[in-house]
Amino acid sequence: MAHEVGSDRPRLLFVTGRLAEFAVRQVLDDLAPRAGFIAEVAVLPISVAALMTPKWVARNLVVPPGIERVILPGLCRGDLSAVIEKAGTASVERGPEDIRDLPRHFGQTDTRLEGYGGFDIEILAEINHAPQLTRDALLAMARRFADEGADRIDLGCDPGGPWTGVGEAVAALRAEGHRVSVDSFDPEEVAAAVAAGADLVLSVNGSNRELAAGWGVEVVAMPDRPGTLDGLDETVAFLERQGVPFRIDPILEPIGFGFAASLGRYLEVRRLYPNAAMMMGIGNLTELTDADSAAVNTLLAGFCQELSVGSVLTTAVINWARSSVRELDLARRLVYHSVTRRMLPKHVEPRLVALRDPKVPRFGPEALAELARRIKDPNWRIFAEDGMIYAMNNIKFLSDIDPFVLFDRMEVTDPSHAFYLGYELMKAKTALTLNKAYRQDQSLDWGFLTEPEVSHRKRKTVSPASEASS
Repeated sequence: MAHEVGSDRPRLLFVTGRLAEFAVRQVLDDLAPRAGFIAEVAVLPISVAALMTPKWVARNLVVPPGIERVILPGLCRGDLSAVIEKAGTASVERGPEDIRDLPRHFGQTDTRLEGYGGFDIEILAEINHAPQLTRDALLAMARRFADEGADRIDLGCDPGGPWTGVGEAVAALRAEGHRVSVDSFDPEEVAAAVAAGADLVLSVNGSNRELAAGWGVEVVAMPDRPGTLDGLDETVAFLERQGVPFRIDPILEPIGFGFAASLGRYLEVRRLYPNAAMMMGIGNLTELTDADSAAVNTLLAGFCQELSVGSVLTTAVINWARSSVRELDLARRLVYHSVTRRMLPKHVEPRLVALRDPKVPRFGPEALAELARRIKDPNWRIFAEDGMIYAMNNIKFLSDIDPFVLFDRMEVTDPSHAFYLGYELMKAKTALTLNKAYRQDQSLDWGFLTEPEVSHRKRKTVSPASEASS
């Protein structure tokens, strides 16, 4: 990237190592014209840019005249004062840790993600066994679901009703701004809920459709007999004659109990009623399958998006499905983007990837050995890759698959330091077990479930992960 004589665009210098040079230049070739700057790249004599320290950079960096900003790798830790002094009039800053995030660092949206975040699928979050909850518990659960992305709170009523407090519950939810549906076949419960402000009734079939005309709200039409579409045509025809708004739910069945055939019924209903609103209750898959719910929710959301099923009803009862509302909120945005843009739903929504990471960078044995040779202080650096945990300081360069064995060989005696290293070794072992990226003093990436971690470096004046000097 040559300097453009006479250009009024600012010149920025990007510092990197030999291995990342090609990737950096690729990103900058696209980014620089869009962001309005001239990019120059300083390739320093080190394989892995993340192994740089500010003091080492200051000794090896040459800043050409006219550079306005110097961008260091995001993983170049420590005090930048030495680089600032070396840079003269140019400002110095850290870039993102991942070179692919450079566009965002400069306020540029990835063209693949322009307009990302739209959706047209409504989420109904069901509160199971609502009659058994106190008012405070009911409202707290509704707030949680709404915060996670629910558009409507569904009150799941128990058989054997009627629930005499349903009207008060609906009124309390409506007072907090929630839209409310009621899931009941008991006519007294439904009437009281509707009178208090519920505007959707689950569900209506041949057994209670005669009452639907008097409720004055939208209903969910369903078959008379599970595993079939029996009676659905008659219910739809009746509701249309009475002018009752409705959405159709052919009923998703659990795996082993007609799951594939039930998907076929959704396709058949869409063929028979090409313009009808539809709904899918997904709890029979997420709650009744021994699998983390995020991927199940995403697949079902994709099915709904392609078939124009405009609403999904979810529960969040069993532990592996407790975050289903949040998962669906992310998933509906991902599948909407995919379907409307005709793009694969890949490398778009990393927050749905929780168990393993989308990418696990590796330094490699040579780079780790180079770092170990350059360390001049006793502070421990920990790395995890290729099934092995590495620990190194100015005296030792250790590796083992067993963190207990490794810790014994580190011969740490200070209790607080031992606690810190034990915590980091635990994270490193977890990362190896799940093939996740491990970075010392940073939380593991659990997608939308990630909790920020206050690093040991910020907790202590003297950090065991402080920068290396050479």
